[in-house]
Amino acid sequence: MRIGLRTVKTAVSAALAMILANALQLLYAPAAGIIAVLSVTNSKKSSLQTGIYRLLSLTLATGLAFICFSILGYQPIAFGFFLLLFIPLAVLFGLSDGIVVSSVLVTHYLVEESMSWSLIANEYLLMMIGVGLALLANLYMPNSENRLKEDQQIIETMFRKLLTEMSLYLTQEITEQKLVENCQGLLTFIREGQLRAQTYQENQWVGRDVYYGSYFAMRRSQISVLNDMIQSLDRIEIVDIQVAKIVSLLEYTAETFAEENDGKEILERIFEVYEEYREMPLPTSREEFENRAELFQFLQSFRSFIEIKAEFAQKLTLID
Repeated sequence: MRIGLRTVKTAVSAALAMILANALQLLYAPAAGIIAVLSVTNSKKSSLQTGIYRLLSLTLATGLAFICFSILGYQPIAFGFFLLLFIPLAVLFGLSDGIVVSSVLVTHYLVEESMSWSLIANEYLLMMIGVGLALLANLYMPNSENRLKEDQQIIETMFRKLLTEMSLYLTQEITEQKLVENCQGLLTFIREGQLRAQTYQENQWVGRDVYYGSYFAMRRSQISVLNDMIQSLDRIEIVDIQVAKIVSLLEYTAETFAEENDGKEILERIFEVYEEYREMPLPTSREEFENRAELFQFLQSFRSFIEIKAEFAQKLTLID
């Protein structure tokens, strides 16, 4: 059994919330602990956002509860009507996260058969203690930047491997199915990296470091184009002289594929190969024409694949 950091923070903040609520002699003190449990999130900013939304949700719930209990009395049917109004309004105002917590706190009004100022203050204090200690617990977040840098290295290694395998496919040393599987595996890893990058960004109080999020988005766009290139290769019937040129192009790209490579040299080589194919004799049959069209489409996709990285590198230069 593995106990993670979030579990520890949840347990500590819940216990402290209940202790503090008891020390202040609040009614229903355990509710502060439950609120803390529900408010510890994966990042600092999401925890702060959750706390603010839940306080707003409680304000909405208290106003609606006052109307329902004043008209129908402190009866279960009044609570039912409260929910009929509160749930859709909370969803409308984007306060869905606070529906359960605020509804539980409203039941305290129902049980006490009162909505006195002191009881309303009691519920707000329970909410503030719970979300406040959850936020305090989330002030400590381990630095995940090293993990993101490792993800970058893994992604670039996987890209190099995939480009090399595409060159092997042209010499019939690997199957298309293997290429597609590896392409899907790389896409899955990039998606996971994007989620880690998002959490990293949300843990930055000052400013917003968007580099890693932009990096993973760029690589995700590239893998989409790379998948199109694989599909094009499967439809192309390439003669020996064409195989040599494309294999050389793929191998060079694999060798030089790196975060710091702006792709300009690769784009020049793609253009050279493209021009060589344009100068070849015109097709003499429908099959040759379609094959040439697929070949040009592959080179266009290849160019798009590199241009995505070139544009990313250019944006970084402008930011710096």
